Amino acid sequence: MFSGGGIEKRGISKAVNKRSSSRRSSSSSTGSGSTSGSSSGSGSSSGSSSESGRSNNSGSSSGSGSGSGSGSTPLGSPPHVQMASHESLNSESKSSSLNSKLGHESAGSPSAGSPSPPKSVCSSSSTSTDQHHHHQLAHVLNATSKLTVREGTRTLRPDEPTLVPGEHMEGTAREVTYLCPYTGPKKGTLSVTNYRLYFRSPETDPPFELEVPLGVVSRIEKVGGANTSRGENSYGIEIFCKDIRNLRFAHKQENHSRRMVTEKLLQYAFPASHKLPFFAFEYCEQYPENGWTVYEPIAELKRQGLPNESWRITRLNEDYELCETYPAVWAVPAAASDTDLRNVAAFRSRGRIPVLSWIHPESQATITRCAQPLVGVSGKRSRDDEAYIQHIMDANAQSHKIFIMDARPSVNAVANKARGGGYESEDAYQNAEVQFLDIHNIHVMRESLRKLQEVCYPHIDNAHWLSNLEATHWLDHIRCVLSGALRIADKVESLKTSVVVHCSDGWDRTAQLTALAMLMLDGYYRTIPGFAVLIEKEWLSFGHKFAQRIGHGDDRHQDEDRSPVFLQFVDCVCQVMKQFPHAFQFTEDLLITVLDHLYSCLFGTFLYNSERERMEKEVKTKTVSLWSLILSNPSDFENPLYNPATRHHVLFPLTSMRHLCLWDKYYCRWNPSMRPQEPVHIRFKELLHVKGQLERRVDELRRELAARQTHDSPRVTSAIV
Repeated sequence: MFSGGGIEKRGISKAVNKRSSSRRSSSSSTGSGSTSGSSSGSGSSSGSSSESGRSNNSGSSSGSGSGSGSGSTPLGSPPHVQMASHESLNSESKSSSLNSKLGHESAGSPSAGSPSPPKSVCSSSSTSTDQHHHHQLAHVLNATSKLTVREGTRTLRPDEPTLVPGEHMEGTAREVTYLCPYTGPKKGTLSVTNYRLYFRSPETDPPFELEVPLGVVSRIEKVGGANTSRGENSYGIEIFCKDIRNLRFAHKQENHSRRMVTEKLLQYAFPASHKLPFFAFEYCEQYPENGWTVYEPIAELKRQGLPNESWRITRLNEDYELCETYPAVWAVPAAASDTDLRNVAAFRSRGRIPVLSWIHPESQATITRCAQPLVGVSGKRSRDDEAYIQHIMDANAQSHKIFIMDARPSVNAVANKARGGGYESEDAYQNAEVQFLDIHNIHVMRESLRKLQEVCYPHIDNAHWLSNLEATHWLDHIRCVLSGALRIADKVESLKTSVVVHCSDGWDRTAQLTALAMLMLDGYYRTIPGFAVLIEKEWLSFGHKFAQRIGHGDDRHQDEDRSPVFLQFVDCVCQVMKQFPHAFQFTEDLLITVLDHLYSCLFGTFLYNSERERMEKEVKTKTVSLWSLILSNPSDFENPLYNPATRHHVLFPLTSMRHLCLWDKYYCRWNPSMRPQEPVHIRFKELLHVKGQLERRVDELRRELAARQTHDSPRVTSAIV
């Protein structure tokens, strides 16, 4: 177990599901090494977005020799892969001394000319604000970052984007000025498709390009009017995005282009409000890996060693009648009958009863999740619920106690009694200890993120950076979530005691806590496929309300249900990664890609609020999974420092404020002054290549040694009788 700097090993006997070995062999060489194929007439790729952090690695221009020519950067390449300025291209081709040593052998290096993927791949698109931003922006919602032009797909004009499968043009406005907060006004052409906004200015070399998936748009406002000042650039539109950016475009009033652009943006940025399908249902890319198969509930429970004597698997909720926000398959105490489950559901908010999330492979201590009990001001009790909690405790023979971790501040839990909710009484629940984790509600978190946006975008006040950051309380909230998850992991691992986790409804703070605790306890979830399983299981199947928290496709930007709950979870994962850089198979690029596609609506993964809704909308058959992109291009996200031996380690991160820091690679990525000196993904690619060479050399030497020992071993003869 890792605790700060210490390590303690724990043998985990259960086998874990491994990724299919049929991954295409070329995926490791495409990713961030290939270039964006949507090149324009001037020879630059469509990846020259700067503010966007798009995965475009526009290697087709500037004579850097770093591109694959006709291929494009595969969709989902790491954020840094999407650099597009002339300066960044040069830095890629000369990025490091390792590059020169690897030569043409370095399949993952941009200078090696990686082959382009066999089929077009659309990536998450993000907007670029400044051509110098490319160093920083990666894995942003780059719709074309991994775009390979299909046969028959072509760009009609140099100032229009290459379309991804299912995308079509909706309108174009010329002589539009993008008011970049970093490099000043840029005049060019603004295009709107059913998936993204695309701006291209030929005023620079290479041309400045900016694109944003419309799913990222939170609201659109008109600036200026017919009766207002006619000063230059005073008339246009301002676009507010969910990923911290604001974009402003100035139009000429005499062109009458603003009206058309605004209408198209409103229509396709908010399809749910206009009764249109999400673009994910139009996107028809084919990937080598099918991401919808990465998580299979029964297989994951079997990986954990279930069913066993104490726990059984039930399909009681197969039709989502008992609890419409829970998955169809549960693991519950074997001692509890189906009748008991129904009675417990009646006493828990939304019918969300305690069900198993994770079981310790040795001690059998468990993490179960649920919603608050319906105690109310009268202090109601449920004998069935009390007996059920006892069954959970009894399933763990190593302890005669159980902890109930309530994510809320105690004041909020008491206040919930007035609305019919509440918390467990230690008098009613024998051998149970209730602890409150003091994590604030969704409204507090939303306001904290709003303040953080003001601090990080567009300009950073360096003189007051620390005080401004402290005033947002963002890191305070991150610390509370991490500390709560650490307490859960410690109870399970160190005390061998089972833990029940809940907040009010059990789909926000509960998901944060269970997922983070499982990430600390089980090294499988720190692999690329395992992390996908963790999100599918704890967030998607257990009904985190992604549609309401993110506001997919609707124009109600002031909706009280909006909150950055999932963003906080990913931020916490990044904090743990920074403390244990060898324990994760993936890098921050995977986290940024996940967040970008959380908003993009390019994939069906995060659409809707529950497993039941996704089943009704046939998401698995009519859309593409985000994990298809990630599992088809694993080398784009692999951590060269990963040590597989850490799979059997438990991580105990330090959660005091002095050990936490703002995730500037995500929150400050639009600011060119925050970009790294050298694109880190290039160095990672080179390290992975060197690591592979060394591993192959070790295998060769071992074979030679084994052959020599066999050849030199003395001949064994039988005695003559």
